[in-house]
Amino acid sequence: MIKQNLVASSSLFDSLPDDQLAVLSGISVEKHYARGESIFFEGDPGTGFHLLAEGQVKIYKVADSGREQILHIFGRGETFGEVPVFHGAPFPASAEALSTVETLYFPRESFAALVAKYPTLAMNMLAVLALKLRQFAQQVEDLSLKDVPARLAGYLLYLREEQQSQEMVRLEISKGQLASLLGTSAETLSRIFAKMGSEGLVDVKGRDIQLLDISGLEKRS
Repeated sequence: MIKQNLVASSSLFDSLPDDQLAVLSGISVEKHYARGESIFFEGDPGTGFHLLAEGQVKIYKVADSGREQILHIFGRGETFGEVPVFHGAPFPASAEALSTVETLYFPRESFAALVAKYPTLAMNMLAVLALKLRQFAQQVEDLSLKDVPARLAGYLLYLREEQQSQEMVRLEISKGQLASLLGTSAETLSRIFAKMGSEGLVDVKGRDIQLLDISGLEKRS
């Protein structure tokens, strides 16, 4: 892992000069996690945050009933766990490796000292946190106001944009994890995929999904 190259690729540190990137790389610690391993639990002290170098990480909460709700899934180059760096509060949710994961870990005290020294870093961090806040607000709105077919249609259109695809998208997570992300059960998700298939909206082959009717999905979302 070339630390400085990874740090430079993150939106959190975008546009920082090389000397600041070098200092950031210097305070980071390489971490490794096996698939299924917990990175932190809800309520753990927020001692620092992670920049994902390889793999995928899910952020989730568990209800009193035991049901898991996935809040977000992060991939390479994204950061997670930043809020405690500013707030100093415990982690508000849990994080788990969905695959073999490598991260750069930034200890809170060392990073806070750099934020005080370099105002540009603070502005970048605020911009990234504001974007995440908008994303979570949209997720809350979707879970509260939209039915599951609309959530699924919206997610497929999101994948189309993210993967820069016209007609074919690929799920990078299991259908069970997608169901949790959309706030439903795997059985319900399977039924909705089947219904969308019968309506000529999609053709599902494992994790590969052909989008047959983009305008239809847009109307459904």
